[in-house]
Amino acid sequence: MTIIKDKEYLSQLLNILRFIKKDKPSASKKFEKELENKIQNLSNSPYKFRASIYFDNEVYRDLIFMGYTVIYKVETNKILILEIFKWQNR
Repeated sequence: MTIIKDKEYLSQLLNILRFIKKDKPSASKKFEKELENKIQNLSNSPYKFRASIYFDNEVYRDLIFMGYTVIYKVETNKILILEIFKWQNR
């Protein structure tokens, strides 16, 4: 399956990485690398994570990672990574 990252997701991720980097640059790189590994593994089992609590449709899923929620949508031959945010900020 192809993984496509939405512009909104990329913008949100960049802001999160900048915030983490202010405190500890190495933590920012580690966060990005580990998150990317989780996202790439979605190709193998796209329904691994819970159905999204933000949508009333099983194709939307919530990947929870270090206090952040990544919303993604499973389509026929692709996975769309839509958003990343702290649940408190939603």
